[in-house]
Amino acid sequence: MASAFEQMRANVGKLLRGIDRYNPENLATLERYVETQVKDNAYDLEANLAILKLYQFNPAYFQVTVTSQILLKALTNLPHTDFTLCKCMIDQTHEERPIRQILYLGNLLETCHFQSFWSSLEENREFIDGITGFEDSVRKFICHVVGITYQNIEHRLLAEMLGDPLDTQVKVWMSKYGWTENEEGQIFIFNQEESVKPKNIVEKIDFESVSSIMATSQ
Repeated sequence: MASAFEQMRANVGKLLRGIDRYNPENLATLERYVETQVKDNAYDLEANLAILKLYQFNPAYFQVTVTSQILLKALTNLPHTDFTLCKCMIDQTHEERPIRQILYLGNLLETCHFQSFWSSLEENREFIDGITGFEDSVRKFICHVVGITYQNIEHRLLAEMLGDPLDTQVKVWMSKYGWTENEEGQIFIFNQEESVKPKNIVEKIDFESVSSIMATSQ
């Protein structure tokens, strides 16, 4: 049996096909769909972009709360460019609280200022109230960055990057990614040299291809 989210997704998918995509009367349905994404830890970028486009066309319908939720959900899908796509569709006149602060949080994440992100989020925790899985999604992105950047990292530094002052999360994420720690508190991430494998690129060009190129160049 399909979940409530899957049923809604199918209905919204039909709604977004054709001319109805730009009908502001559909905003109420689409906004409820955002609420479902927030509660169920689900995500639908196409539908969320359609809402932002409708707000562009119909500024009187603009909803700060829905737009904030869309931006926060986009952050959960880093390193994909969803946040940038959503950000570009918001008129600067709407960059009020909390949208302004969420844009700032997004900038901190995109520029890998992770410790600053967590301290800023701590001051604005009401933004993520009810957004299921937000912090774990952000930690997954941070682990992705760590995985492609570091060979070894100090346990203390990783805890700071994961926003984990009580050190309850590091072991969980180490286990997820298969990272190991030595007695000195150094976490072994990955041997970058082993992952770089040289490739021999061989291009075969037959005589017919060469002769046709020579003929067209004369």
